[in-house]
Amino acid sequence: MRTLEFLRDPAMREIYFHAALAGLPLVLACAVLSVLVVVKRLGFVGQGVSHSAFGGIGVAALCSAWGFLPDGAWAGPAHLALVLVFCIVAALGMAAVSDRRTVPVDTAIGMFLVGSMAVGAILVQLARGVAERAQRPGMVQSWESILFGSITAAGSADVALSVLSAAIVLTVLWWVRRPLLFWSLDEESAAAFGIRARRVKALLLILLAVAVVTAMKLAGVILATALLVLPGAAALKLTDRLYGAVARSCGIGVTALVVGLVVSIETDWQAGPSVVMVMVLCFGLSAALGSIRQRTAV
Repeated sequence: MRTLEFLRDPAMREIYFHAALAGLPLVLACAVLSVLVVVKRLGFVGQGVSHSAFGGIGVAALCSAWGFLPDGAWAGPAHLALVLVFCIVAALGMAAVSDRRTVPVDTAIGMFLVGSMAVGAILVQLARGVAERAQRPGMVQSWESILFGSITAAGSADVALSVLSAAIVLTVLWWVRRPLLFWSLDEESAAAFGIRARRVKALLLILLAVAVVTAMKLAGVILATALLVLPGAAALKLTDRLYGAVARSCGIGVTALVVGLVVSIETDWQAGPSVVMVMVLCFGLSAALGSIRQRTAV
């Protein structure tokens, strides 16, 4: 097996060791969020936020070209913070527009998605022009890597970012678990008991933005979107209990990460798409098992 050969090679072992260390905390955080995303039907929000990040990339690229931010790839703390702020604003904007009930949720998300990507494309083009006039033509090129990241390129800084992001998301989720679960299961009754639905929803969207930006930084848009939908969707096929679904979602996410990395080594495929395909297979298997469970229960 190529996996055993890779594990014997110190250089290759370090690459996949860092990938696993960076992916594990992120997968756990996204797996917990995934259950809430599926229950509240916010799957398209994750995709909208991840694509909206391109607008933040454009803003940060232009700021960097003007000299307001340090030169270099988007991995810098200042660049990452700016992209995160842009994503949070976009997520809250989607919620605010859709809450007016004059605009459907999917329309609001689509509007912010395409608008942010258009703004990002224009700003990146402007930033390249500014950089070329300043004789720094290669400075902005690396900004687009956020859309096509590779988890196997993760280093020590990425591991630290993943751990910090997951710790923030999981700590906040645990702190507000009661109102959040109440709101996710019965929003109307939650409001009657004094739970402010808009604040809870805004908090969830902020946590989604944190997870999405971190996932995009490590693995790109495809894996970021999959992590927020597939584990929870698969888990909810196996159980109707929320805490049980969270536990199963975490198990499915971790399994998909490990198996996906092994598949990537054995087939020489990219790691991100390999993990996503394993998640899709897990969902298919869970759907089949869930169907059998329902039939036997009847």
